[in-house]
Amino acid sequence: MTFCDYREVFFMYQSEGTGRERKGEISQRRKQNEIIIITILAVIMTAVMFANILENPKISDQSANEKEKMEKISNKTKTDGINNKKNKEKRMINKNDWMLVLVNGKHKIKENYDITVTPVGYTQAIDERCYDNLKNMINDCRNAGYNPVICSSYRSHEKQVLLFENKIKDFIGQGYTRKEAKKKAGTVVALPGTSEHEIGLAVDIVDVKYQLLEENQEKTETQKWLMKNCWKYGFILRYPKDKQEITGVIYEPWHYRFVGKENAKMIMKNNLCLEEYLE
Repeated sequence: MTFCDYREVFFMYQSEGTGRERKGEISQRRKQNEIIIITILAVIMTAVMFANILENPKISDQSANEKEKMEKISNKTKTDGINNKKNKEKRMINKNDWMLVLVNGKHKIKENYDITVTPVGYTQAIDERCYDNLKNMINDCRNAGYNPVICSSYRSHEKQVLLFENKIKDFIGQGYTRKEAKKKAGTVVALPGTSEHEIGLAVDIVDVKYQLLEENQEKTETQKWLMKNCWKYGFILRYPKDKQEITGVIYEPWHYRFVGKENAKMIMKNNLCLEEYLE
C-alpha cells in the first residue's frame, strides 16, 4: 500500500483553498463594479429626469404657442369659409334685375330707363311692382302702434333738378362758392340722374310727430320699427351711418329702397350697403 505524503496532501488542499479565495475576491470585485456601474447609471437617469422637469415650462410654452397657432389657423379657415359662402351667394346675384338697379354718383340712370308708377295716397307714387310690399309695410307698422308718413317717393327728373338747384342756392346763401355749394349739395340731394327717387324704388318715411329729415329721426319709435323690419317687405335702409364713405351720401335714417325680400335679407343680415352687395 502506498500512502501519500501528508505534506503533499496539505499543499494540495492549501493550493485548492488559495484558488477558491482568489475566485471569491474576483467575484466580490465584480459585484462591487456592478454596484458602481448601477449607481452611476442611476445618477445619470436622475439627472436626465431633473433636466426634463426643468425644461417642461418651455415645452408647455411651446405647446401653448402651437395650440394658439392651430386656433388661428382654424379661425382663419372658418372665416375663409364664411367669406367663400358670401362670395358664392354674391355670384348668384342677378345684377340686371330691375330690383337691383344701382343708382349713385358713379352710376347714372340710363336714358331709356322706363317705369310705370302707381299712386300712393294723394300725393305720392312708386313703381307699381313694389306697391304691395310698401303698402303692407306701412299698414303693419301702423298696426304695431306707430305712425309712419311717406313724405317723398317717386320724382320726375325735372323735380330732381329743381330740388338740387334749390339746395345749391341754400349753401351759396351760407357763404359757399357755387362750386363748393354744388359739391356739398351732392351729399344731401342726389345729382339729377343719380337719384333713386327717379326710378320709383325709393321712399322717404318719417314719424308723423317728427317730420324733420335729420339724424334724430332714428330715435323715433316709427324708425326703430322700420329699421328692424323693413327687410321683411323687401326694403333696406339705403344710406346707413357707417357706410357714408362707400355710398357717398350722408346718413339718412328715413330713406328706404326696394330691392326684393331675398336681397334685403342678405343685405341687412350681413350689414352691407347696396354698393357692397353688388360689387
